[in-house]
Amino acid sequence: MARAHAVLVTGSAGWIGRAVSAELLARGHRVRGFDRVPSPALRDAVVGDVASPGDLLRAVEGMDTAVHLAATPDEADFMTLLLPNNVVGLYRMLEAARQARLERVVLISSGQLYRGHDGPLPINPATPIAPRNWYALTKVLTEAAGQVYAATHGLTVVVIRPGWVPRDRAHAAELAASAHGKDGYLSPGDAGRGFAAAVEAEGLARFTVVHVCSLPVGMPRYDLRPAKTLLGYEPRDRWPEGLDLDAPAGAGT
Repeated sequence: MARAHAVLVTGSAGWIGRAVSAELLARGHRVRGFDRVPSPALRDAVVGDVASPGDLLRAVEGMDTAVHLAATPDEADFMTLLLPNNVVGLYRMLEAARQARLERVVLISSGQLYRGHDGPLPINPATPIAPRNWYALTKVLTEAAGQVYAATHGLTVVVIRPGWVPRDRAHAAELAASAHGKDGYLSPGDAGRGFAAAVEAEGLARFTVVHVCSLPVGMPRYDLRPAKTLLGYEPRDRWPEGLDLDAPAGAGT
C-alpha cells in the first residue's frame, strides 16, 4: 500500500479537481482543497485566489504534496484570465511549494500542445509540440517552469498531459464530432486515477512528463506506456464511460 500523503489540490471545485480529490480520499490520503469558490465535498478546503501568495502559503501549510489544477482551462483573454490564473498562479504555486519544502508537485499540462497533430501516432512525451494559442503557450510555460524548479530547488515535479475531459454537453458534443476526440477522451474517473498515481509513484526522476487518457475507441492517440511504467497508471474507461455532465460546474480546471 502506498504511503499516505497530505495533498493540496488547487482547483478542487473544478471538473478534474473533484475527481482527483475523491480518488485521493478513497486511497486514504489527507486532502485539502483550494479554489476561489467553496469545495463542498471536502472537509478541509481553503477559499482563495491562486494569484495571491498569502492564500497559497496558507493552503500549503502542513502539506507534503500539491496537485496544481487551478487555471483557466481553455483559450481566453490573456491579460484578464490567462495571465493571472495560468501564469501568475503557476509562479505563486511553485514558490509556495519551494518555501514550504513540499516533496512533490503534480502539474497539469494540456493536449492542446498538439492541436492539429495528425501523425505519427501515438503522441508521446518526446513528440515535438505545436501550440496554437495563448492557452497552450501557458502550458508550455507550465512544463518549463516545473523543470526549472525540479533542477534548481530539488522538487520532484510530475507533469501530466491529460486527454480531453468534457466540461459540459456542448464540449462533449465537440469531442464526439472530432476525428480524434474519442481516442483522446479522459473520463473523470481515469483522471482521478492518473493524478493519484502521480502522487503515489516512488522512485521517479526529479522531472517526469507523461500522458494520461482513457482507453481509445480506435487508434491510440497518446502513448500511455510511460504513465503505466513510471506511475502504475491503468485506464479503465472508454468513451463515453464515466462521463458525468450533471455534476455542478466548479471554478477550477
